[in-house]
Amino acid sequence: MARVIVVGGGWAGCSAAVSAKKAGIDEVILLERTDMLLGTGLVGGIMRNNGRFTATEEAIAMGGGDIFEAVDQVARHRNIEFPGHKHATLYDVARMEPAARRVLERYGVKYDLMARVRDITMEDQKIKSVITDKDDEIYGDVFVEATGTAGPQGQCSKYGNGCVMCIIRCPSFGPRISIASRAGIQEMIGRKADGSPGAMSGSCKLHKDSLAKSIVQELNRKGVVIVPIPAELRKAESLSVKACQQYALKEFADNIILLDTGHAKLMSPFYPLDKLRKIPGFENARYEDPYAGGIGNSMRFTALSPRDNALKVQGVDNLFCGGEKAGLLVGHTEAIVTGTLAGHNAVRHVFGKQLLVLPETLAIGDAIAHVREQMQTEAGLKLKYTFSGAQYFKRMQEKGLYTTDVNEIRKRVEAAGVTGVFCKS
Repeated sequence: MARVIVVGGGWAGCSAAVSAKKAGIDEVILLERTDMLLGTGLVGGIMRNNGRFTATEEAIAMGGGDIFEAVDQVARHRNIEFPGHKHATLYDVARMEPAARRVLERYGVKYDLMARVRDITMEDQKIKSVITDKDDEIYGDVFVEATGTAGPQGQCSKYGNGCVMCIIRCPSFGPRISIASRAGIQEMIGRKADGSPGAMSGSCKLHKDSLAKSIVQELNRKGVVIVPIPAELRKAESLSVKACQQYALKEFADNIILLDTGHAKLMSPFYPLDKLRKIPGFENARYEDPYAGGIGNSMRFTALSPRDNALKVQGVDNLFCGGEKAGLLVGHTEAIVTGTLAGHNAVRHVFGKQLLVLPETLAIGDAIAHVREQMQTEAGLKLKYTFSGAQYFKRMQEKGLYTTDVNEIRKRVEAAGVTGVFCKS
């Protein structure tokens, strides 16, 4: 009986597990080190903004839409706009994780929580098994790494402003490890604009009950609230450290921009609490995630795997990667689509079939290829790529890949010969 092991239960890991099952593998085991799935999806909330709409509909047309459909089922707001972003969906962060579990269960994916992988065994260039903190040894034919690139605590202290007690919860559930690194692969490190390693997570969450009632009412009704910041309280310099450079616009420096994801999502990587409380309506503000959001956020992109455009890790015969491990791709949508491809190709590898490389006539295929190419350059490692803004969204527009016409997207996918490809073995 053939078996795929997925390490990491965030967006990419969940998507890889579902995709592997749909591709016809006998058994898929998903290992997650914490007590919940989805990782940063537990505090994220934004989907379908800008080019992410295109990528989402491409994935759906290719048969990889299960997780996206679950997101739509728990949406709080649809088709909203905020500075630099259109037609966004905001999902409910409290309801999303159980919805993801139901998708896994529907496909018969076995998932084990609080199962932190601490080591691997190898034979020649192949991984034989992973070993958990409980000393369980789990064998597989092929492995998908979706462990992310944030943590452990030392990384946030070394490259950021220290551990800020975020959703990654390294102190409680142990640090992230890199499967590729354990296999002897030299990984790459993303860099900030100034050349220093990593990038800071792009937003914080405020407890709604700590905000003025008028702000909460508007937020619940419209999904977005924009509050001008007095000039003396602005902190534009923090925007350059953001992983999410699609939100590093002047409007995000001049205003408090809140999005309704159940929490009040503050579109800033951090904001000093004493300054925040001087803004009308925020006198009692309290951070929900990270708890120390007044000084910083989690550091990311410190462990990028070298991979090909089929998302196979170079240097290991049976390891694939998705999500942040696959490169400087920022966001939930980006994690879902790379995880889906990685899980699908893991099964193709087991069956001895040619690996799927998505054509560059599609936004997803172009992004995967473009980011791999850019990661080979010093300048490229300083950029962050996303369907929703910054450098890559501009590329999408220039290449004519961005559209919200669902019929046009389906025709493109059909012309590329990959309609329903993720539903096939």
